[in-house]
Amino acid sequence: MAEFAISTAPADVVRRQYLASAAGDLEALRATLAPDVEWTEMAGFPLAGTYRTPDGVTSNVMEKLGQDWDGWAAHDDTYVVDGENVVVLARYTAVNTATGKPIDVRVAHHFVVRSGLIVRFEQFVDTALVREAMAD
Repeated sequence: MAEFAISTAPADVVRRQYLASAAGDLEALRATLAPDVEWTEMAGFPLAGTYRTPDGVTSNVMEKLGQDWDGWAAHDDTYVVDGENVVVLARYTAVNTATGKPIDVRVAHHFVVRSGLIVRFEQFVDTALVREAMAD
């Protein structure tokens, strides 16, 4: 059986990250992240801050989103690539577990990919819409 090389093109690496996230496959998601990754959730977002290491990212971001939101998903739709920079326009959808309120909010994500791994991530989102869904 032939083995197929996995593309290390920046957009392909980022797409694998979204697919792993959508499937809830944290191991596959961690495999897209560099050991020294810097993952920044926007100020004002419930998980605001910068997280490092693949385990730090998945435990402090993905696992917490899964606890606080039903059906949390990032729907990637437009990719803009410039060398190692990948900007993705996307949409978050979910229902807050505490309030039952849904979100459907546009986001932009900036990734930097080097040597086939995500080394940096920065989130841009309307944090007020997310916080509204969390308020009683």
